[in-house]
Amino acid sequence: MDDMTAEQRHAVMQKIRSKDTRPELALRKSLWHKGVRYRKNDKDLPGKPDIAITKHKIAIFIDGEYFHGKDWRQGGKDKALAGTNPEYWVQKIESNMQRDEAVNIQLKELGWSVFRFWSRDVLKHADEYADQILTAIKSETK
Repeated sequence: MDDMTAEQRHAVMQKIRSKDTRPELALRKSLWHKGVRYRKNDKDLPGKPDIAITKHKIAIFIDGEYFHGKDWRQGGKDKALAGTNPEYWVQKIESNMQRDEAVNIQLKELGWSVFRFWSRDVLKHADEYADQILTAIKSETK
């Protein structure tokens, strides 16, 4: 099933970025061109949002589909179970999902609006997601 050696897999996993990913850059560029100013990976906020629009209390996360459990109940978990080291990955992804939900709750309790987008969707539709955020900003200022 898996033709990679442990060293090859390690090299691939090491290249996965947690900051400044292509989807983050695409959305940030779109927001910037629309006049929205933001902070990157704000350490003062729960979950260190990928993009934080502090003026409007908007936190934006761009989540990787596999690591954050997209379609987890519709076959995603089966995919993890069929792969290498399934016990680790199922536990890891489920804890990521639980942490994401806890972070959402914490931010909302602090009065923040939370947006979570899937990374592949952002790559395809960055301007549309930026427009969603602009709409939230405009509705807040009314």
